[in-house]
Amino acid sequence: MTLEDLGWNDFFADRFAEVAKEGWVPGRLIRETKINFSALLDDAEEVDCVVGGKVWHDATCDADLPAVGDWVAIELGAENDEHIIRARLPRQSCFSRKEPGKSSQEQVMAANVDIVVVVTDAGSDFNLRRMERYFTIIQKSGARCVVLVNKSDLEEDEVNEKARKEIQELSPEAEVHVTSATRHEGLEVLKTHLKPGITLTMVGSSGVGKSTLVNQLLGEEWLWTGEVNEVTGKGRHTTVARELVVLEDGGMLVDNPGIREVQMWTDEDTLRDSFVDVEDLTNLCKFRDCKHQGDKGCAIAAAVEAGELDPLRYEAYLRLDEEIEELNFRRKKRQMIVERWGKRNSRVKARNREDRIDLEKEQRGEL
Repeated sequence: MTLEDLGWNDFFADRFAEVAKEGWVPGRLIRETKINFSALLDDAEEVDCVVGGKVWHDATCDADLPAVGDWVAIELGAENDEHIIRARLPRQSCFSRKEPGKSSQEQVMAANVDIVVVVTDAGSDFNLRRMERYFTIIQKSGARCVVLVNKSDLEEDEVNEKARKEIQELSPEAEVHVTSATRHEGLEVLKTHLKPGITLTMVGSSGVGKSTLVNQLLGEEWLWTGEVNEVTGKGRHTTVARELVVLEDGGMLVDNPGIREVQMWTDEDTLRDSFVDVEDLTNLCKFRDCKHQGDKGCAIAAAVEAGELDPLRYEAYLRLDEEIEELNFRRKKRQMIVERWGKRNSRVKARNREDRIDLEKEQRGEL
């Protein structure tokens, strides 16, 4: 196995050349624990490594730190010495969400991925508003999107096809397939996208068959798949940590734990691109400052009344817009706090330095 099989290309080679020193080698992070990372080097050599002090110091937030899927520069230690991550190479793509809760921090779910596969079903998990969120953050990531409407064997064909069409309408550029993991249909779809150097990550709620698909890709019971609750239709959370796995037939998979919340990590431009139909209507409003809340000449209200715009989609647009605005506010507030503490620490250091100089002068009898 070569570095190219792991996704290495000219972009990463150039970035590595800018930072490389003697004894440093490129590696791709495949696993993270509480104390270290595991990385694959050339010829499939796997090593454990820790993050170097400069990498910690240069990171302005957790998202700047190495994550599964990242390419890094590793200084190989001598026997019994630690291998140290000396630099994280810039990412070509980054699939992220906002950390759950009230945090304003970015949570990296997979770095340098080419394809994000969203697994859902036409039954209890079907939720167009959640799919809108997925499409928005996937577009921001720079990766391509594939959607599997899985567990088709549990629903009527008409129900599955209706779900597929409604999802496709939300994102015409995405690939949307009706599949059944038990019939290996999802496996066949995924195999068409996987080849050496291509990285794929799968996301979706617990219980939609994601772990079954992972097992089929790996050709073994890599993950324990839990029983599904007959009432809720949900399975037990079977994936507990992110890991990049190299597949035997080529390609790589970053598996993610089941996602309960799809918190936004994006910007206004990406949101507008994801809701082009709504944005086009806002440009037709009579007044530029239209609030779309019953204002005279509102094109949004006219479209909803005429049945040309789903009111639920517009409400989702407003909610996402509010979330992004709140996220931007939290970012700015956090930045202000960081800058305030930085200035305070600088003043404290300056006073301490002056006090130390005065003390030294006093000891020398100069004061």
